[in-house]
Amino acid sequence: MACFIFKYFTIILCILTFVNCQRTPTISHMTQEQIRDIGGQVDLDCSVHYAQDYPVIFLSTESLPLSSNSGLIIRDSRFSLRYDDASATYTLTIKDIQETDAGWYQCQVIMSVNNKITAEVELQVRRPPIISDNSTRSIVASEGESAQMECYAGGFPSPKISWRRENNAILPTGGSIYRGNILKIASVHKEDRGTYYCVAENGVGKGARRNINLEVEFAPVVTVPRPRLGQALQYDMDLECHVEAYPPPAISWLKDEVQLSNNQHYRISHFATADEFTDTTLRVITIEKRQYGLFTCKAQNKLGTDEGTVELFEMIIPVCPPACGQTRYSSSASVNASEVMVTVLALYVFWMRVANTRH
Repeated sequence: MACFIFKYFTIILCILTFVNCQRTPTISHMTQEQIRDIGGQVDLDCSVHYAQDYPVIFLSTESLPLSSNSGLIIRDSRFSLRYDDASATYTLTIKDIQETDAGWYQCQVIMSVNNKITAEVELQVRRPPIISDNSTRSIVASEGESAQMECYAGGFPSPKISWRRENNAILPTGGSIYRGNILKIASVHKEDRGTYYCVAENGVGKGARRNINLEVEFAPVVTVPRPRLGQALQYDMDLECHVEAYPPPAISWLKDEVQLSNNQHYRISHFATADEFTDTTLRVITIEKRQYGLFTCKAQNKLGTDEGTVELFEMIIPVCPPACGQTRYSSSASVNASEVMVTVLALYVFWMRVANTRH
């Protein structure tokens, strides 16, 4: 009887020993999500128990095997692997982290072709913002219409977008800063034209910026700095107009509804001070009686027309400039302007003396 009991316990012990030897492998620990900067280092831990007889491998984001048990498969000096026997932990180390290293990493215990145990961890790499190509680069809108500028950026963490204007000018939406991917202007005015800045920031690096130019098309606005000008006969005089318009307008000068052109009597010149501003000058050469009167400065583009008038009237004393230098009074006579002024001054002094003598 004692022999039977001994054999029974021996069989039980063998069964228990066999069962213990065949325990299913387990992954007891896997590193949690990791966030690192480009150029940094990360350790990915995988603790495996009861897997002495099975291969343990690390896989990259593209399911590329990186290691097998305690040996590294990939030939890359940035990767290394170590195994701690006491804790049964495999540690995959990645140095000088690159943007392409971001993704999911798997630790696998392969028990058969169709049977494996898997644990995974995500490695996220902080990346500075990069403004996407589908963001607005420039925009043209007519005055009174709506306009929309869009800005998108990649990077990690996800960048925040803000808008500013050149020289921190007030935005059409109000305030000097607007936050959001889309800046919408309900009704564009010519004062809204200029450079806008789309700024993407996520705390990594200095951020990214794109300049977006808003061009506003508007009808001409003509202003006349000196609406009445006097000049003596046979002298020159310049008539001026300032024109604000976009696109640049066609500019013409008229007298008595007849368009003027460059000839021996008139000289027209235009000078663009900016895309939207043009100064135009009409020089009336050697003024004759018939040239006194109203002159019209006219500007026209596809959005409209505007005009201003300048009156040229006769004076006895020449105005200088532009009446400086030799001026013809007739085909056979020539008088120097400075001599005329000296004569006028002498007459003035003479009459002052006469007045003082009477008093």
